[in-house]
Amino acid sequence: MMKSQLELLQMVLEDFGDRCSISTTRDYETVARRLDDEGFSFLTITLPAFGKDFEKSLDCGQINPGRAFTGWKFSGGPRGYLPRFLGGFLGLVFNPSTGRLLDVSEKQIMAIQAIRQITLLYGKINHPCTETRVRAAIRKYIKCEEDVIRNDIELQVNPHVVDSFARIGRLLWAGLLSSIDNSIYAEGVLPKHGPGATADLLRGNAKYDQAEWPARMEEIPGLTHWENLISSESFVDRLVAVNILDPGAERPVRVITVPKTLKTPRIIAIEPTAMQYMQQGILEVMVRQIERDDNARNFVKFDEDGQEINRLLAQEGSAVGRFDPYNPQGFATLDLSEASDRVSMQHVRLLLANHTVLREAVEATRSLKAAVPGNGVIHLSKFASMGSALCFPFEALVFTTVVFLGIETALGRPLRKRDIKSLRGKVRVYGDDIIVPSAYASCVSGALSLFGFEVNHDKSFWDGMFRESCGGEFYAGHDVTVSRVRTDFPTSHRHGDELMSTVSLRNRLAKAGLVRSVRFLDQMLLRITPLPWVSETSALLGRHICLTLEQETDFNTGKTVWPSQSYKYDSDLHRPLVRGGLVEPRSPISNLDDYGALMKWFLKRGEEPFQDVDHLLRAGRPRAVRIKTRWTCPF
Repeated sequence: MMKSQLELLQMVLEDFGDRCSISTTRDYETVARRLDDEGFSFLTITLPAFGKDFEKSLDCGQINPGRAFTGWKFSGGPRGYLPRFLGGFLGLVFNPSTGRLLDVSEKQIMAIQAIRQITLLYGKINHPCTETRVRAAIRKYIKCEEDVIRNDIELQVNPHVVDSFARIGRLLWAGLLSSIDNSIYAEGVLPKHGPGATADLLRGNAKYDQAEWPARMEEIPGLTHWENLISSESFVDRLVAVNILDPGAERPVRVITVPKTLKTPRIIAIEPTAMQYMQQGILEVMVRQIERDDNARNFVKFDEDGQEINRLLAQEGSAVGRFDPYNPQGFATLDLSEASDRVSMQHVRLLLANHTVLREAVEATRSLKAAVPGNGVIHLSKFASMGSALCFPFEALVFTTVVFLGIETALGRPLRKRDIKSLRGKVRVYGDDIIVPSAYASCVSGALSLFGFEVNHDKSFWDGMFRESCGGEFYAGHDVTVSRVRTDFPTSHRHGDELMSTVSLRNRLAKAGLVRSVRFLDQMLLRITPLPWVSETSALLGRHICLTLEQETDFNTGKTVWPSQSYKYDSDLHRPLVRGGLVEPRSPISNLDDYGALMKWFLKRGEEPFQDVDHLLRAGRPRAVRIKTRWTCPF
């Protein structure tokens, strides 16, 4: 398998070498030699570390041999300024004699794209970490909980900071939180089951027959078990089997690790069914009210549109670059480490102090304990780990409040409503991706640290012309976003997830115009499955027709070749058909009948019937996907 991954990296090297008129032979030899010596971690850890050092060098405006690119040889001996590896590309970005950043040019942008694509290609492949790294991540999770407790104590002895946070929270969110509060009071909460796993191991339709309910929710109107587990009072006898759990007997969240990078896993917490069920209902009310609130819609909207706005601001910030007091229009991108795990319940209580109904609902649906591998059950001071439906919206509200506290510090006077209004469209928070005007970046970073949040300086940018946010990466206004390998390459038609991921990678590389890399992946994929030319809207797995590759060159003859393929014609619908792989996700078997099926119908959103006619027979996240070869429309 490593042979295929090395061959793809060789093709990427050659593609960018052709573009930049640079020989990459020695670079490839270095990769091949170190891959033999160090194994797969060279591609997944060492090269991405090189890429991150390169990004910080862009932000600093120069390469510092003493601090960056540790473990790499520099040209010209110990006083050389550029690493030898990828030195041809680096020489188009930095001055080889001084290590300082060169002026922006087309070749420089291409070289930046090349270095990032080459070094980050395998940085986020979906492989499990070693046990040693998993244990280290768990220890870090425990330490993070200790940090939250310590920071809570420090805030309690600093009432001025607490009062400022609460005051700014009211300026920002009083209208939003009041509308959510009123909506829950007047209309209640319509609960909802998610598709994921739960701490009590209920999956799919089995969640509609849950038999546990926290006693804390029994004390809150609208959250009682008899209001949310049965569809009408005629089924009240069914509630006899429900076990009402006292706080001490509540099921803890189940902390697990999932692949993120080979360097460190991602830690999430799986909530009990009852908690997730009611959290989803509260989240739905919050999302609806956020769309209606001017501040929330402009600062923390967390749908796909919100991500796109973050990317556009990051691109604009990269075009302006370093903060200039005479041109204070730039934007900084900030990233937080362990963001969700550092939001304290105290932070959330301060925001909800004047909104009793919402505060009681949020506290009642918050898990109090976590079962941590190797550490037993611990009490939680954090608001919620990733996995809670309410984690994302409340971390966004808390982070935005702290951001404005930092802006207030930079201004040197109390914020007013007109100040907040003037910053709409200039401050954006999407999870732990934060965008603020560059003029305030330093003070905002300080405020975040004051509240116990760790700013990831390796992924935060405001000095130079590089920015990244929500998956978008930009330099000097140019998109330099890279494509990443997410899974192993498929070797069989049965490897559905790997096929989907590799086809997606192929199409992203095609958009970037990497002809050799695309041809390599095409040859690999065509040995496994038909790969027709299709539009991006087609349900088929296929090659997207991109402007960069629609008109290709035959390497043997040098002539232009246009993509062609065999078609059938659908005489009923009067459209062409092509033969290709059709993805068929198959949910696990999960039978549901009786009052549980009726309850599922009452909880359905909208007036349209269920799209899946087998929803009472199968439900839950598919454990695997099947690729079936079919004749289907290519658009």
